[in-house]
Amino acid sequence: MFAVWEGGLVYYGGLIGASLACIIYARIKKLGLWKLADVLAPSIALGYVFGRIGCLMNGCCYGRACDLPWAIRYPAGHQTHLVGEPAIPVHPTQIYESLLSLCLYAFLAWLYRRKKFDGQVFATYLVSYAILRSFVELFRGDYPDYQHFLGGWATPAQLVSIAFLSPG
Repeated sequence: MFAVWEGGLVYYGGLIGASLACIIYARIKKLGLWKLADVLAPSIALGYVFGRIGCLMNGCCYGRACDLPWAIRYPAGHQTHLVGEPAIPVHPTQIYESLLSLCLYAFLAWLYRRKKFDGQVFATYLVSYAILRSFVELFRGDYPDYQHFLGGWATPAQLVSIAFLSPG
């Protein structure tokens, strides 16, 4: 669990943990939680842009095989290589998520100056990110163990996204 250099870290877990820490901090400092969450939301989206660029450089979170002109090929030794075969071109899902998150950042920064109530920007982030992530998951290919997860209709990240979108 503590060997983070071996992987196993997921964004939703970090978001939930950071949110809990933020709640505790807001209570200790007697700050308005929803005001604080609204201030942080655009930066969370922007930070995710750079996180996914790191995923691209690391070779994790890659996409399914495709023959699109913007498909990428990883160097020898990557999981997308078959022994003795050239690299399989895959969707650059990390770039998809980086670009979508950059757009989300710009929208949240715009919304922050026009918000109608405390918590609106953070709630918009949660809903938008869940939709964005569920969409990009359609192109992911880095966890073949989940091809048949729940009959093949949802990945673990999509299930967490559904939970974030569920009312109550």
